[in-house]
Amino acid sequence: MVLEATMIAIDNSEYMRNGDYLTTRYEAQMTATSIIFQNKVNSNPENTVGLLSYGGSGPQVLSTLTSDFGKILSGAHETKISGENHFSSGIQVAALALKHRQNKVQSQRIIVFVGSPVKESEKELEKLAKKMKKNSVAIDIINFGEESINTAKLEKFHSVINNHDNSHLVTIPPGPRLLYEVVATSSILVENGFDVGGGDFGFGAGDFGAGNDILDPNMDPDLALALRLSLEEEKSRQEREAAERAQKEAPSELEKIDEGKEQPDDKDDGKDVNMEDAKW
Repeated sequence: MVLEATMIAIDNSEYMRNGDYLTTRYEAQMTATSIIFQNKVNSNPENTVGLLSYGGSGPQVLSTLTSDFGKILSGAHETKISGENHFSSGIQVAALALKHRQNKVQSQRIIVFVGSPVKESEKELEKLAKKMKKNSVAIDIINFGEESINTAKLEKFHSVINNHDNSHLVTIPPGPRLLYEVVATSSILVENGFDVGGGDFGFGAGDFGAGNDILDPNMDPDLALALRLSLEEEKSRQEREAAERAQKEAPSELEKIDEGKEQPDDKDDGKDVNMEDAKW
């Protein structure tokens, strides 16, 4: 596998409080961040990963390049959701962190989560992409939450930054599949990855990690537990939604039945009396 230094840029703007992804956009991206870290470190023991947030008042490096997942977690726990998206400055700070990597043989990559509107214009993004490309920085983008607003801009950015298919753009609308599940099967982590828009990949959320080889069975036990709990929460949520839908549909059906019975009852009141007499 390629020897890489990867900076993961997370979105911690106010938009990340939204609950359209389990359990919130922020929590969904952090679970996906764990998957990305494990994938990178397991693919090559000399790979390193860093963490940066680019919401709030501006970009902040939460963890410098490391192979210690504990440092990534520690940095993530210090993050607060606030402010707005600072996409361009976040990318530039991540690139600066990669420039100071200890092992200069490592190729440079940024994986950025975009879950809030990107303020920059297409021209500004094109200029940024050309700068990153010139500095040999590959950029993978996980576009979710505000895909209807950001997709056109990010597609333009990707078309400029992409060099011999070294960068990827994955757009993930809200749906039954968990965010990390789609990321794990995308071209960002899997060579010749699945088409995100192509429907079922042959397994469901309930058996993710149990009947396939997407996750390393020797992954960190704490991460495995977190993923298992996340799946259980998703299953419970789906069951609750199914129950709520059933409750909403049931009264409407009963009302239809009652309405259908009103006319014969009004026409023949004696029939009701006879039925009651029969019961006694």
